[in-house]
Amino acid sequence: MYSTSPGAIGIFDSGYGGLTILNEIRKTLPDYDYIYLGDNARTPYGTRSFDVVYEFTLQAVRKLFERGCQLVILACNTASAKALRSIQQNDLPKLDAARRVLGVVIPTVEALGEISRGGNIGVLGTPGTISSGTYDIEIAKFFPRFRTVSEACPMWVPLIENGEYDKPGADYFVRKNVEELFAQEPDIDTIILGCTHYPLMLPKISEAVAGRAEIVCQGPLVAKSLASYLERHPDMAARCTRGGNVEYLTTENPDRFAAAAANFVEGPVKATRIELA
Repeated sequence: MYSTSPGAIGIFDSGYGGLTILNEIRKTLPDYDYIYLGDNARTPYGTRSFDVVYEFTLQAVRKLFERGCQLVILACNTASAKALRSIQQNDLPKLDAARRVLGVVIPTVEALGEISRGGNIGVLGTPGTISSGTYDIEIAKFFPRFRTVSEACPMWVPLIENGEYDKPGADYFVRKNVEELFAQEPDIDTIILGCTHYPLMLPKISEAVAGRAEIVCQGPLVAKSLASYLERHPDMAARCTRGGNVEYLTTENPDRFAAAAANFVEGPVKATRIELA
């Protein structure tokens, strides 16, 4: 039985990418408390099966519930695509029907109506997110006339996680995947960066896209959506503590996490190692 006391907002990612979401959420909602959990020991999720991603994500959600979180954001596209629906429909009623778990896909898709000029959408993501077809399905629901093409980028997360995202070696893989995306549909007008890691490579992605399409980063969209959600659900807002504090949890070495997190967040990061099971 979990505590019913108010708690921090939980932010979960398979690694460091969710820190780009946390940054934007804190800019929009600076008064709330947050717990960031990165499953760095088992990253990346993008090449794992549905069952494994679901299992790992559920373990993380449970851990954040144990830490008092009443609301958890899956700041990971692969987890949102492969685990969110099952957790919402099958697990939350058993764990605590009053708590909420939200993802990053729907807020991204909802915004396309105001962003896309011609309804030709490109999605760049991990193999897991792309193979799930989640973006194709959700975009078709919201915007039936839109055309969506997708390209898996298996090397991008490893490059980012290993600090190579701004090095010359990353240029080849970025250009390769961007050109393969445009080869499917030359008239793409909007490109979704369907992985929360990818904003770190935005300069290289922008150079490869060369003005042919609008590039959509998820952080501001998710932050805006969360602010709207809390405004529409004052009962949940009251269950989220406010103090402007952030706690960082990782399944990896905390010193390594803190060093790598410096690429994503400003200021010092002190992390605590935890285990998921």
